[in-house]
Amino acid sequence: MINDKKVLGIIPARGGSKGVPGKNIRMLGDKPLIAWTIEEAAKSIYLDRTIVSSDDEAIIQTALKYGGDVPFKRPDHLAQDDTPGMAPILHAIEHLPEYEYIVLLQPTSPLRTYEDIDRCIECFVNDGAASAVTVTEQEKSPYWMFQLNEGKILEPVMGETKPLTRQELPKIYVLNGAVYVSSAAHLKKFESFVAGETSGCIMPKERSIDIDTVMDFKICEVLLHENSLPQSFS
Repeated sequence: MINDKKVLGIIPARGGSKGVPGKNIRMLGDKPLIAWTIEEAAKSIYLDRTIVSSDDEAIIQTALKYGGDVPFKRPDHLAQDDTPGMAPILHAIEHLPEYEYIVLLQPTSPLRTYEDIDRCIECFVNDGAASAVTVTEQEKSPYWMFQLNEGKILEPVMGETKPLTRQELPKIYVLNGAVYVSSAAHLKKFESFVAGETSGCIMPKERSIDIDTVMDFKICEVLLHENSLPQSFS
């Protein structure tokens, strides 16, 4: 609880991943991918309850084995390839209407810590924004990016601008997919965590890996093996 509001964490984990089959229960280090998020969420000082929303029996059993809370099985029609990402969140809110703040924790961000979760919740409350999301600084600046027109001629993505040195480039941030926070009322109205004013909570690159490919798994394995994860915020 924070600001006298009850806080619900939601870990959406459907089956049927095509990029990496069985991704959510694939082993990363000494435990399945989803277990990393379940265990960190349990350490949060603000989350009153964290649930796993899944349509897949193997994911559900794995979540339960590692201390996950699975109050319902997600309907199949909310677990299709073309299902909007907000659909399972709204489904969970409908089933648990007593929670005022909602925190989305995707299992594909295994290096996110409970401090990252709590700091993003604090950003949401202290900044007075409609939502708060975690972001990380982007190394590749759009000011140095181009697209090819039909004649295969380079055109600047940002339009015609004067050449900038690295020192002159503005800092650019991207959503890292680790933590999203908003109120249940806002999500029911706008069906988005980035509608209206959204506060950005910065996370270091080392904890911002979003698992999407086998290569991402390998990168995480290297970081875990070398024990090179920073223990504080950048």
